[in-house]
Amino acid sequence: MKLCKEGCPGCRLDEINNAKTGIPYLNFFYIWVVCLCSTLPIQSLFPYLYFMIRDLKVAKQEQDIGFYAGFVGATYFLARTISAVPWGMFADKYGRKPCILISILSVIIVNALFGLSTTYWMAIVTRGLLGLLCGILGPIKAYASEVCRKEHQALGISLVTSSRAIAFVIGPAIGGFLSQPAIKYPNIFSQESIFGRFPYFLPCFVISVLAAGACVACIWLPETLHMHRYNNVEASDGMEAQVPDSSLDGKPKQSWSERFASTKSLLKNWHLMSSIILYCIFSLYDTAYYEIFSLWAVSSRKYHGLSFTSQNVGTVLAISGFGIFVYQLLIYPFLAKYVGLMKPFRSAAVLSILVIATYPFMANLHGMELKVLINIASLLKNIFAATITTACNILQNTAVTQEHRGVANGISVTLMSIFKAVGPAAAGILFSWSQKNVTGLFLPGDHILYLLLNMVAVIGLTLTFKPFFSMPSAMK
Repeated sequence: MKLCKEGCPGCRLDEINNAKTGIPYLNFFYIWVVCLCSTLPIQSLFPYLYFMIRDLKVAKQEQDIGFYAGFVGATYFLARTISAVPWGMFADKYGRKPCILISILSVIIVNALFGLSTTYWMAIVTRGLLGLLCGILGPIKAYASEVCRKEHQALGISLVTSSRAIAFVIGPAIGGFLSQPAIKYPNIFSQESIFGRFPYFLPCFVISVLAAGACVACIWLPETLHMHRYNNVEASDGMEAQVPDSSLDGKPKQSWSERFASTKSLLKNWHLMSSIILYCIFSLYDTAYYEIFSLWAVSSRKYHGLSFTSQNVGTVLAISGFGIFVYQLLIYPFLAKYVGLMKPFRSAAVLSILVIATYPFMANLHGMELKVLINIASLLKNIFAATITTACNILQNTAVTQEHRGVANGISVTLMSIFKAVGPAAAGILFSWSQKNVTGLFLPGDHILYLLLNMVAVIGLTLTFKPFFSMPSAMK
């Protein structure tokens, strides 16, 4: 039986959860808001990135825009690669709440600076700083699995994904409709105003304001980490004794050197590492897809694009995001409970490959037919991605104990960020190549582009089977 210590926030929360068997809606709401605001800077970028790179005048010709855009998208994830494990260790030692608060503050400040970028290198540096300072992703997943009872963990972790889904609604809408406001809304914004001189500042400013509201919500977040300090407890003979800093099982808390040693032991946990590798592969797949889709949709018809505006892209991604939100809240928790994790995971991977294979042919469509089909395809693709991501998150958090979840999620975010950094950069390079080879001898460049994208999903699907992958014992 676990020993509850007076003054420990984790023990206090455990007592509350033991007394209340219901879903902690208020805590889940705070998680949802915080995770939403931390994700908006990623999702809002896609509708206007093509135009931002064009306006920064770094690309010498139109076909090179995708090349430079890929590195802007990759910088955030590359910087997060460096900081994820340290943030996880910080969250395991000092608590989840301080890590979450610092991350939200970085969104408020650094994201606004990105909107003020006047050079390509300023955009690169500010995106890098945001990735370096926003260390919320690993700790918030650990937090979502700890703030509730075990039977509600699937819902808690799916909230992280569903908030990211809502970021797909709000983020692209903010980026698509609020970028270049002096051009789109000349009666409201003049060219001489700050929003006219910095055409991509308004969406960043709005996100920073929303993040400020989330920062206030952090005040009511309960700490979930068990932090046992020197407390006076009654000894068995009635005398008071000093109990050293300990965890629930009575073992002393780890020093930093011991935490590095425990990190090495986590790398030998194959249940954890196999689920992380799957997560990394499909993260690469999804991030490359978002980069390619946003560039392909706004590119010219002569390059087999769709000639969409930033508003069109924002609308498509927003509709997809709303669909994911409904799916994550109303469908996926029941699907995971009654069907399990791996069957929906594998089905989503197969169906995603089939949907992506249809994309090159949509360049031949026009009008309402194009709008309806691209929205359906985008919605399905994003629902399949949410199914896979949520399953990977649950698998990772059930493969380790609480005292290791911060570091485990830090390892996960580090490795995933490497793959996500490769995704936009590789996608941008391949997209630029495909536009220069629209009349290839074997296949048109856009067909080869989506074929290579699908090969990543095929590799990931193959690795979901034995002997590579096995379910954690807690899930069997």
